[in-house]
Amino acid sequence: MESLAEILGRQGGWATFSDLTALVSRKTVSAALARGDVQRVGRGIYALPELPAGIAAALSYDGVVSHSSAAAAMGFPLLVAPEKPHVIVPPNRHSRPGPPAVLHWADTDTDERRNRITSPLRTVVDAARILPFGEGLAVADAALATGRISQDELLAATVVMRGYGCPNARAVAEAASGLSGSFLESMLRALLISAGIEGFEPQVLVCGGSFRARVDLGHRRARLALEADSFEFHGSRRHFTADCLRYDELVAAGWLVLRLTYEQVIGDPDWVVAMVRSVLAQRLAG
Repeated sequence: MESLAEILGRQGGWATFSDLTALVSRKTVSAALARGDVQRVGRGIYALPELPAGIAAALSYDGVVSHSSAAAAMGFPLLVAPEKPHVIVPPNRHSRPGPPAVLHWADTDTDERRNRITSPLRTVVDAARILPFGEGLAVADAALATGRISQDELLAATVVMRGYGCPNARAVAEAASGLSGSFLESMLRALLISAGIEGFEPQVLVCGGSFRARVDLGHRRARLALEADSFEFHGSRRHFTADCLRYDELVAAGWLVLRLTYEQVIGDPDWVVAMVRSVLAQRLAG
């Protein structure tokens, strides 16, 4: 016979009291609760103790995980995880006691209520409402790159949206690209856009004879490549040699390469903007 924990695990980590008592006795539920095998997270809702905090909060408030919490649950990149889960509750719902959470009052559709999380499109749009431009862009880029949403869907959703955060969400939708290769690349591109530096495209293909390489951000006219370099230990001479070969081939093809680290892009964005602006002016003047 399945244990209560096994039943909950098979059902996604939580179930209603009526669902459980259709399979086990009330005494079994009470005993599991007393032992700490399960927890009561809402009115008539029981869950495993290891249930993610976002889902537990959504169940407690009878809402759905949303905004940056939904983005994190979907694997979209964030600079920092939200301190408290974001949860959307029905617009006519009064506040009720529950775990720490950021509550938003809005309508949700049937699928969102059933899955207890906003749709990928709704998640991207809502995340762009509350996150800084660069972080919102990184979420949107990742959603496009993974095929969870399309550019047309994102643009259409932001055109008709209302409420707080509309300008930022629309700016994110207009700048988003499924070509972005990483969170850091998206953040770097956002810096350039915010600074009014134009002409850089994501994942530009550079060709020179038999050589082919893609650069994170490329300015074709200036032949200036920006590489967003996250800290990574390659661990072999072969990888190091390949990296040097790629760099040398780019230079031989007439491109200047600026390698920008996480610490620079995130920690010293003014320096990054000034450096790119200065080098770009030199390349265009020459």
